Amino acid sequence: MMQAFLRLLALLACAFVGLQLFFVLRIAAMLWLDPQSTAFERSQAWQRVQATGSLRWRQQWRDYDQISVHLKRAVIASEDDSFSSHDGLDWAALEKAWAKNAKAEDRAAQRAAQNAAANAKNARAPKVVGGSTITQQLAKNLFLSGERTLLRKGQELVLTLLLEQLLGKQRILEIYLNSVEWGEGVFGAEAAAQHYFRKSAAQLTPYEAARLVVMLPRPRYFEKLPNSEYLSARAQVIVARMGDARLPGAAP
Repeated sequence: MMQAFLRLLALLACAFVGLQLFFVLRIAAMLWLDPQSTAFERSQAWQRVQATGSLRWRQQWRDYDQISVHLKRAVIASEDDSFSSHDGLDWAALEKAWAKNAKAEDRAAQRAAQNAAANAKNARAPKVVGGSTITQQLAKNLFLSGERTLLRKGQELVLTLLLEQLLGKQRILEIYLNSVEWGEGVFGAEAAAQHYFRKSAAQLTPYEAARLVVMLPRPRYFEKLPNSEYLSARAQVIVARMGDARLPGAAP
């Protein structure tokens, strides 16, 4: 019985190591090869085909130098202001996110207790605040499913460290900007720039870049609200912060 258990553990260990080697090879290849799609993109495409029977997919790869510097600065200013200096994980941001989520859960529990049985079902769930870096977001989009489990989170952290070690900041930002979702079937900076502004990603102005970045947490939602006052106001805030955003390779 013990021998069978040990053999099972050995097989699981070998499978884990094999999986990590597979990821290492996939990531190392991205030094020279541009990824044609991500796990997230394929998942979204499959869901759309199942729902509508059709596939809408707009994506055009653009090299790092063909993407507006304003968009690079806007993404860093909004999504990950320490991107150029951290090792893939922003522990301070994670700590703040955990603290905010804990407070939100406490407030939700207090509201539920106050509402009593009849109204408890109408109590809103607490808003979960993320602390993911750009590298973590890329790791998740490239390789992982959308499920939230401890095992998946652990794999995300491993992939984040591999991306940082094997690719470097500039390549990470390049792949991220070419694969992130910006609307229903709209992936990457070039497709987003053409879709919303009828111009190339290289020609985006600071305000246009900031407006695109504000959409990132909920791109399909904001795609339906092109005249949103929130988008405009938040974009102005991002524009004001873009001057402090440090790009990969730039002097401190």
